[in-house]
Amino acid sequence: MTSAGSDSGPAIVTRSVDEQARARLIDQHIHPVMARIYAARGIHSNDDLDTSLGSLLPTDTLQRCGEAAELLADAIIGKERMLIVADYDADGATACALGLSVLRQLGAEITYLVPNRFEHGYGLTPEIVDIAAARSPHLIITVDNGIASVDGVARANQLGIRVLVTDHHLAGEKLPNAACIVNPNQQGDKFPSKNLAGVGVMFYVLLALRAELKRRGCFSDRAAPNLADQLDLVALGTVADVVRLDKNNRALVTQGLKRIRSGRSRPGIDALFDVARRDPRQASTYDLGFVLGPRLNAAGRLTDMTLGIECLSTTDAQRAQQLASQLDDLNRERREVEAQMQASALELIEDIEVDDRFGLALFDPDWHHGVVGILASRLRERFHRPVIALAPASGNEVKGSGRSIPGLHLRDALDLLSKRYPGLIRRFGGHAMAAGLTIQKADVDAFAVAFDQIVHCILDPGDLKQNIEVDGSLATSDCSLEFAELLDRQVWGQGFVAPTFCDTFQVVDQRVVGGRHRKLRLGRAHSDQTGSNQTGTNKTAAARTIDAIRFGDAAPVPERVQCVYRLNVNEFNGKRTPQLVIQHCRPA
Repeated sequence: MTSAGSDSGPAIVTRSVDEQARARLIDQHIHPVMARIYAARGIHSNDDLDTSLGSLLPTDTLQRCGEAAELLADAIIGKERMLIVADYDADGATACALGLSVLRQLGAEITYLVPNRFEHGYGLTPEIVDIAAARSPHLIITVDNGIASVDGVARANQLGIRVLVTDHHLAGEKLPNAACIVNPNQQGDKFPSKNLAGVGVMFYVLLALRAELKRRGCFSDRAAPNLADQLDLVALGTVADVVRLDKNNRALVTQGLKRIRSGRSRPGIDALFDVARRDPRQASTYDLGFVLGPRLNAAGRLTDMTLGIECLSTTDAQRAQQLASQLDDLNRERREVEAQMQASALELIEDIEVDDRFGLALFDPDWHHGVVGILASRLRERFHRPVIALAPASGNEVKGSGRSIPGLHLRDALDLLSKRYPGLIRRFGGHAMAAGLTIQKADVDAFAVAFDQIVHCILDPGDLKQNIEVDGSLATSDCSLEFAELLDRQVWGQGFVAPTFCDTFQVVDQRVVGGRHRKLRLGRAHSDQTGSNQTGTNKTAAARTIDAIRFGDAAPVPERVQCVYRLNVNEFNGKRTPQLVIQHCRPA
């Protein structure tokens, strides 16, 4: 990688490109700029870009997936009552809706239960099992949770209820004694994609179940359900859960987006697009991750994810519209709560020498513990440090949610902290980049100190220096609607990030729009027409100009700027034009 920067700001780093892969992709008729972008993301040939259904990894490579299918098939044929216990985020909601939809088509007697974040906590706890037991299920199916539910599964076993765990979170030292566990991240599982979301794991289990029922002759008098029809849910949950978009996940998301764009999505997803005033015919990963996902998550953060599951499960378009409107209202409320929490967090940080801290742990008695994850994410982006935001929970407990930066596996850091400071953390779990935990209110200050010390042991000062990764320059000729639409049709996300470019521009015109955004008209001096990052003082007027916008920052920019930007399509009054979305700029 090559970089340019100063001590006063982040370094702009150009992603390294495998030149052999780039040349091979061009030979295979890939657009030259796309070839450069793909090669920088580990794509070596057209085969790596195959996102057809046939490219999906087979179900028999996922450990115990066939065993889970047999368990479910026996339950369906035996008319056993089943109950899904879901997580309260978008991944859990989509996984639950997926399970309900398919298992009902297959003749299962099934209901669901989703824990309330504020009353029950996370996962299959003994308390949730007791609530579930009132419905007399023979089999509990967990989706997007369960791998850490040792006590909950033990309680279910006491009550004579079998448990099928489907999850994707990292396992602890001890596994629950479930009838079956399907999780690509459990020890010994050789499934090549360790990045399946919870909804992806459930999709694989259902694929295996359909195959098992076929083997048993259950479709001799009727057609087997087409599970590809469920991929709108799989795509939404996968993107919203911010799992890495490896080849297998890109195939799942691509196929789901195809169905949404072609008008084949379920009423709940259509309704969510409608209340957000987005066109499903132009659906993108941005819509799934930043438009629909937050509206679903708002239910789990502020009230109860039942609302989201019902929206995704209903086949009644009118009811879906009503539920989506309620989710939209909750999302507006969530944004207001988040803004208040962010303002108070910045006040807290005024009393902290952030430059001397490696890890930040912040607590406010007025914070809403359903929104601390978003707050931690915002602060991580602003200060480029691992952050844990903590808020009051029940009794004397405090619950926190953390977000990390490259170089620090957050769950492993919390594991190390719990061993060095026994008793400080009551419960924890999560991933490399995100984790949750519970501590006592009296231990907040001690935890903040311990967290900073643990992070300090793992990270070097250089890890806290923020880099902005870009895909080089973009020639003026490529700042076109055609190329913007080509970029917009791709599946971008975690681990396969949307491309950003860096170039020097002259500001032809600028003004404030919407009270807090800066709209610009940019041109390149003659010497910059090829897209080279020259920073001279050439004042020649640009041969072509392009619209740009800097969201959330209305401050004026200098006459000549170096910009990091994305190229996208701006649709206004029915007209589609290319636009640069500026993510960072500084005087050239």
